[in-house]
Amino acid sequence: MRCWIAGCLILLVQLSSCITAQDQPDKELVDEAVKDLKENILPFWLQYAPDPAGGFYGGIRNDGTPMEKVEKGGVLNARILWTFSTAYRLFGDAIYKEMADRAQHYFIRNFIDPVYGGSYWSVAADGTPANVEKQTYGIAYAVYGLAEHFRATGNKESLQQAIALYETLEKYAYDPVNGGYIESFTRDWQKPERYGYDGKGVAAKTMNTHLHVLEAYTTLYLVWKDRGLEKQLRGLIDVFTDKILDQERWHERLFLSMDWQNLEEIDSYGHDMELSWLLFEAAEVLGDETIIEKIGHIALKLVDTQMEEGRTQDGALLYERDKGEIKGGLDWWPQAEAVVAFYNAWQITKDQKYLDAAFKTWTWIKDHLIDKEFGEWYRGVMLDGSPRKSRAKADMWKCPYHNSRMGFELYVRHELLEE
Repeated sequence: MRCWIAGCLILLVQLSSCITAQDQPDKELVDEAVKDLKENILPFWLQYAPDPAGGFYGGIRNDGTPMEKVEKGGVLNARILWTFSTAYRLFGDAIYKEMADRAQHYFIRNFIDPVYGGSYWSVAADGTPANVEKQTYGIAYAVYGLAEHFRATGNKESLQQAIALYETLEKYAYDPVNGGYIESFTRDWQKPERYGYDGKGVAAKTMNTHLHVLEAYTTLYLVWKDRGLEKQLRGLIDVFTDKILDQERWHERLFLSMDWQNLEEIDSYGHDMELSWLLFEAAEVLGDETIIEKIGHIALKLVDTQMEEGRTQDGALLYERDKGEIKGGLDWWPQAEAVVAFYNAWQITKDQKYLDAAFKTWTWIKDHLIDKEFGEWYRGVMLDGSPRKSRAKADMWKCPYHNSRMGFELYVRHELLEE
């Protein structure tokens, strides 16, 4: 009898495992990504990023050693603010709130321009203003981080500051003639000597800045249902579908003139993947079924194109194609964006090929990007598969954002599927 009961229990366990695998085919992916987020990515930043002098170090070497004299970038600090605000909102650990509050306090006190509005591009290691030019891209991240901090903690100062930055962008950066947002300005909002933080300095508008204004306004709209903001968010979706996205080739135009003329022939696979799900997220937040259906089609076309043109055989996403030539190595952030984009496409269609693609890219990340010695992810690997250990784990651009956001997105989406 005991043997028969034991056999039944074993059978029930096996059947339960089969049902779980069938009902939750994404569970292994989600569990592993969230484990990496909680036990690898976030702990690295908690341990190595805080600067005893205030805020966070502007640079951290691969082994966690601080680069104490490096300028502190506004984008890096805003991304830290967003990351730990989201971590606290989803997981509730007090240490995450402490980190988010530290970032919020330092950003408001050191990066926001009290004279002309907006936020500085960078401050010196001691927190005094350094590069005081106004980049729409950087200010968008400030809106994003502060809105998320309010969403996570209810801190009204964060919401007030996010709204003030939004209103500043609408006053100075929005182009009422051609639509969209101008790239950059002097501190007092005059035309700069050169546009932008990358490129050749001649593009009055860029894909990347609009991508993150879209992201910031989506998050702000979640916590502040303002009609003017809703109108601008809808307008941003139209800008992407009508001006930035080439719907014959299914790639974005990266660098553009004031009247939307394309200035460079570059395909950025990671940004195209990122757009696929951020655009769909914006449509869902607006709650307009017509827009959701339209953007769902666009999202899938973007993902299918990057799958075909931008992926290696072992699942990694290439950096970019410039005038027909592959450029760059295999950077960390396109891989994270690819996993979310594939997962989003699977959610839209339930087509197993997209979930398989997400698993394949995640497997490549595990095998090549996760630093098992010092923590976090390598910044990237060369095309031969060797990690770029000489490159910093934190600087103006490398941050706990793309890879942590991947973990957050998978966690939230899986939780919603279970409901």
